[in-house]
Amino acid sequence: MALTFTELQAITNDYFMADNKKAIDIYFNTSYLMWKFMDKKAGIMERPPGGQRYRIPLQYDGQEGAFYSRGEVLSSDSREIMNAAYYWPKHAYGNATIYRSDEQEASGEYAEVQLVQQHIEAAQSTCRKQIASNLYGNNTDTAKEITGLLKCCSGAATLAYGGLIENDLVATDLTKPWSAKSTTTTEGISLAVVRTLRTSCKISDGANGKPDVGVTTEALFNIVSGILQVQQRFKEDNDTAKAGFTNLGFEGMTLSADDYVPSGDLFIVNSKFYGWAIHKDGFFQRTPWGDMTNAPSGIAGKTMKIFWDGNQVVSNRKSHAVHTNLS
Repeated sequence: MALTFTELQAITNDYFMADNKKAIDIYFNTSYLMWKFMDKKAGIMERPPGGQRYRIPLQYDGQEGAFYSRGEVLSSDSREIMNAAYYWPKHAYGNATIYRSDEQEASGEYAEVQLVQQHIEAAQSTCRKQIASNLYGNNTDTAKEITGLLKCCSGAATLAYGGLIENDLVATDLTKPWSAKSTTTTEGISLAVVRTLRTSCKISDGANGKPDVGVTTEALFNIVSGILQVQQRFKEDNDTAKAGFTNLGFEGMTLSADDYVPSGDLFIVNSKFYGWAIHKDGFFQRTPWGDMTNAPSGIAGKTMKIFWDGNQVVSNRKSHAVHTNLS
């Protein structure tokens, strides 16, 4: 017997509410960066209501100030110290379609519920994979995919990232706050390599001055893990471990393996200046089930979709880095 739309919606609602909303974890349980920054909101999390681009403020210079002597005229000039990066919204979806013949083959209420839940879970996984597989990409600002971390950490000084060109943002001390930080040297990963990469994107010696999150492949992670275990110089982040992600704490940074990191790459980010902008109505938003029979396709079945609308954002480009060609 075919399920009514009311029954389909009830099964869907129960699926997402069961076991303390455990089904929501499916969106985040295969990518460490998605879990830490999208689910746990460890860094930037903006929820804009709309707009053609997401505006992320950044400060790149200081105001007038100096030592002075008695009677000296003090400057009251105001420097331009604020700017903003702009990120284009990206749109992903996962589809769930149940054909009428599938419903007829499902024998009994239990089988029908399983059928619906399997299709919803597949839609969730598809939408998640679309996002996770583009996290570390080199997609440009206006590409339809997420603006990836490789684009953030590499590229010519004349190319835009976040709507800004490196050479167009110069502080009074002639430094470039929007510079990309990357290393392409072919070498084996080591503690020295990790330290050097962190130092390359240090913005200060104090709190939040260096990257505190690192992600790499499982193969490279295992090499670092072996070195640290021999030296007994690591600790594990318990919350990260409970979420199912292999990790190590090393000199103020949590290093984790992520299946979506390209082979030979190590990315490090500063959580104070990295995160997400996700539309207020686009955080894995699901549609009601609809009838396909009377649609232009004329296919006998029912369908629903899960939508995600947002982008990966940073507010200080030079505080993140990538090392490629590692082994």
